[in-house]
Amino acid sequence: MAIVVGTPSELLARAGEDLGASRWLEVPQADVDAFARATHDEQWIHVDAERAAAGPFGTTIVHGYMSLSLVVPLSHDLLRVERSSMVLNYGLDRVRFPAPLPVGSRVRLTGSLASATEVAGGVQVVLSLLLEREGGDRPVLAADVVFRHLD
Repeated sequence: MAIVVGTPSELLARAGEDLGASRWLEVPQADVDAFARATHDEQWIHVDAERAAAGPFGTTIVHGYMSLSLVVPLSHDLLRVERSSMVLNYGLDRVRFPAPLPVGSRVRLTGSLASATEVAGGVQVVLSLLLEREGGDRPVLAADVVFRHLD
């Protein structure tokens, strides 16, 4: 149930609307390993399956910041502006990681268009988002994400 609008200014009238849910996306160990190398965070809980099996979660878990990075591709399933010159990731108002994300899980993004305000050259939106793990009882990420959609 993605919100699809033609121009950034059309977002102004859509504030408060539910964004529905994105597609499910699997997070494989190979992606976690690549993220670990790219960010120089190769802590055993993320990359050493044997050691992690004996750890507190019984398996490797996805980095919190990797979970956060999945917001970008999955948010395209929730909100699209067809005639925008650019979309900028403007920042985060709040981020929490309420539950671990075991590697190999499937996740999806849900949320709402919390606010939309005019800014120079476009519209700033705040998306209140949850990243859910399939079969999980708590979200693995809760965040208010700020994007600027430019004319």
